[in-house]
Amino acid sequence: MSGEHDLDVLFRTLTAKLHPETYVFATLKDGSIPPAITPRLVFVEDEGTTLICARDQAEAAGIAFTFPCRMITCNVHSALEAVGFIAHIATRLAAAGMGVNPVAGYFHDHLFIPEGREDDALAVLEQIAEEAKA
Repeated sequence: MSGEHDLDVLFRTLTAKLHPETYVFATLKDGSIPPAITPRLVFVEDEGTTLICARDQAEAAGIAFTFPCRMITCNVHSALEAVGFIAHIATRLAAAGMGVNPVAGYFHDHLFIPEGREDDALAVLEQIAEEAKA
């Protein structure tokens, strides 16, 4: 199951799910994740290990963090090789004055949107889907 490549199909069938948690980005120099943290993402970089985790978990573990954000899942199975899907979404979100930190999972793309802008982002995604259906 490799996912959809056709941008018209991806945009026409795009729906989005807003997750209830507030997430944050943190970095750990030694890469050891505290047991109380259940990260959504772990990415090892030369400078340290990046975590995306729930803000309440980071606060409870005493981990410094940045970028409080909300996660929106694009409920279409986009192929990892799909060209232009996230670029188009990111461009439209930028035109609405917001940045996005996208993460590609095997089945879906996930957008980390600045906290407080989630409704704006959902409206942009809905507009993209409606335009594709027209």
